[in-house]
Amino acid sequence: MGEWFERSFGSDYMIVYKHRDWENAAREVRNMIGFLNLPAGAKVLDVGCGMGRHALALSALGFRVSGVDLSEELLREAARKDTERRVRWLRGDMRHLPFANGSFDATVNFFTSFGYFGSEEENASVLGELRRVLKPGGRFLIDFLNPAYVRRTLVPFSERTDGETGWTITESRRIENEAVVKDIRIRTMEGGERAYQETVRLYGREWFETHLAETGLSLKRLYGDYDGSAFSESESKRLIMTGVSTA
Repeated sequence: MGEWFERSFGSDYMIVYKHRDWENAAREVRNMIGFLNLPAGAKVLDVGCGMGRHALALSALGFRVSGVDLSEELLREAARKDTERRVRWLRGDMRHLPFANGSFDATVNFFTSFGYFGSEEENASVLGELRRVLKPGGRFLIDFLNPAYVRRTLVPFSERTDGETGWTITESRRIENEAVVKDIRIRTMEGGERAYQETVRLYGREWFETHLAETGLSLKRLYGDYDGSAFSESESKRLIMTGVSTA
């Protein structure tokens, strides 16, 4: 059957998550990329680029952007949206990025595209790959969930009907073994039914501080949301981390 993310990030994903619109992505990118203070024309890698919303927004700001994702279907959609061919799209696993050492001035990892793997070692290996493909002194940004906020505000169940397809989409959420587990069920107008599961580890600030340091990445700043507000472990919606490669 493969890993959950190999099944979930396909054509259905584009319907389930199409409410994450391009205008919001552009606004989030403008705010977050400002946290890194990158020079014009910097080479930036979007790790877990999905449908390309953030990568294309970065390109529009004048950066030289590559996007990497495991999903061939999402990459095809990204390339379709990239009518001017501004971004270099590559298929790859974030545990083994398909780039040479020191290829980028910055790496970005947006909208909780981290913590997908079952073992701590695998998730930590992603940080090692970010460090490897960064130039010495290169900068990174990881936009992750805030575990304390998730635990306090998790919505156990929701249901909606997609206006374009008529699909009924239900999402059940729970916390299990220190991870957020989401079960997604789709019922089509023709009576078909499909189910997916997503799992994201609930890693907090201390986990990242430890494993970033072990891989040669130095954590410099924490933000609690896309507006640049200070991080509060008890109140912030997001855990947005920036720093530099020290190796």
